[in-house]
Amino acid sequence: MQLDAVLFDIDDTLCRYRRSGAEILDAAFERTGHDPFITLSEYHGRYPEFVDDSDSMTDLRERCFAAIAESKGRDPETGRAVAQAFAAERDHANVEPLPGVDEALSAVDGLPVGVVTNGAPEMQTQKLAGIGLEDAFDTVVYAGYDAPAKPNPEPFETALSELSASPDRTLHVGNSLQSDVAGARAAGLRSVWVPDSDEPAEPEPDYTLSTLSEFPTLLSDDPVPDL
Repeated sequence: MQLDAVLFDIDDTLCRYRRSGAEILDAAFERTGHDPFITLSEYHGRYPEFVDDSDSMTDLRERCFAAIAESKGRDPETGRAVAQAFAAERDHANVEPLPGVDEALSAVDGLPVGVVTNGAPEMQTQKLAGIGLEDAFDTVVYAGYDAPAKPNPEPFETALSELSASPDRTLHVGNSLQSDVAGARAAGLRSVWVPDSDEPAEPEPDYTLSTLSEFPTLLSDDPVPDL
């Protein structure tokens, strides 16, 4: 496979939290003494509304939780208090690499390699450091902060520009169909999907892997034309 560069997502692609979001949210409600009136799916569902207008992950979460609380007839300040407790419970460095990370990065040794991730720099840098990859990438684009959040094509285009790479000769590897696959497609990149669920493959990725351990085989076997 003739490539200019390879891009990776971080969350649930390179690593995952050792404590799940649901566990952290339960702990936040227990810490504040409130009944659990916010679910993790509600938080994730409304998260994109606040990405472009928030100046930090802390601000984003507090605004999101406050909005959910208000929508349920509760004091928005109660939502903010739960968000603050969530932040106190969450350790962004307490992550573990997913299977195949070392193999995937070894397979692209010598190529320009970058990250395009949705998330605040102060949060995502801790995750990379937590798995020993803080110096592994030639560029890291924090979508939602350096550029609009994925699936907007702009963060991918920013990474391509910084790596002097052509989109049709670049792979983006991620776990999300809606942000990674859709965003890569919008920017003209080839998408590699490493699913963390059994959701239907729509939009359809160019390649699907069960784990990153299969990534070296993809590079050696796939008949991508030499452009």
